[in-house]
Amino acid sequence: MTDAPCALLDRLPDGFLDCPANRLKDILPRPTLFDLPGRDPKPLFVSTLLHGNETSGLAAVQEVLRRRLARGLNRSLILFIGNVEAAAQNVRTLPGQRDFNRVWTGTAFPDDPLAHMARWIYDYVKKRDAFAAVDIHNNTGFNPHYSCISKLEPKYVALAQLFSRLIVLFQRPRGTCAAAFSELCPAITVECGKSELDAGAAHVIELLEACFSITQLPDHAPASHDVELLRTCAIVKAPAGASFSFDGTPADFIFRPDIDHLNFSELDAGASFGALGDEEARLEVLPGDGFDTQPINYFDYAGGKIRLARPAIPAMLTVDRRAVQQDCLCYLMHRIGLDGVAE
Repeated sequence: MTDAPCALLDRLPDGFLDCPANRLKDILPRPTLFDLPGRDPKPLFVSTLLHGNETSGLAAVQEVLRRRLARGLNRSLILFIGNVEAAAQNVRTLPGQRDFNRVWTGTAFPDDPLAHMARWIYDYVKKRDAFAAVDIHNNTGFNPHYSCISKLEPKYVALAQLFSRLIVLFQRPRGTCAAAFSELCPAITVECGKSELDAGAAHVIELLEACFSITQLPDHAPASHDVELLRTCAIVKAPAGASFSFDGTPADFIFRPDIDHLNFSELDAGASFGALGDEEARLEVLPGDGFDTQPINYFDYAGGKIRLARPAIPAMLTVDRRAVQQDCLCYLMHRIGLDGVAE
């Protein structure tokens, strides 16, 4: 289709199945949507490389297609390959680019060309009555593998369980792919650890194989002991222009060097994140479970220390400077039950 804002293909180009992410631009010069037929016409939608340095999803998709294409797919697959330009340089996004996972329905940038592309993809999939949607990501700190959902409904939880019993309910950040597709079908984001670790791709392969094998998702709630549910309550950022370090180097924020080892730990009030180099510096804390709620004071800075002011469970803490600048320092979470109420 010549009017499509991304490439649209009904077959894989030669070399795709063995091409590493950093050379994919030679085969796919722009974002590409594949529409591959299967015996069940209700497609699985899969997106990967929305961030160019998060490559486990591509490796997993390639392996599953190597296994299944010769004998035919059980289920149709609509596959979106996102930021191939950033992947060529092994970075999340290129300078001046919008984040490919912040341009979907609900985005703060509705007039951006990437938002128009995202809307076109959404409408394309909507016409096909999708079975489920899976958006595949890596992260830069030490995190367990987990799923994220934006609706606490049985089929969404069941899809998330195919990847992990550890499930995070989120409403922010705005404009994510999984949140957009949750209006069409059960949709999840999967976070499968660091890109350089083979375990991430292997785990996603298991998820995709399950999605191709099952005919339906259960519409009843799981037993409470079968899932571990958390809700994102805050997003923590370093203010624009602020300096920060993880090795003790003088800066506005001097974070502890092992801060990413705190991920998914149940921290009490008083837990240390580091120290202030500038006594007036303060972290930005954005509400995480709605667009209109007021942020909660999660930090205390007495004595020039950065400490939690209330119990919380952090996720995606990282010592990767670029990740902090382009996204955030971390998310803060609390445990919830299947009814969504905090435990």
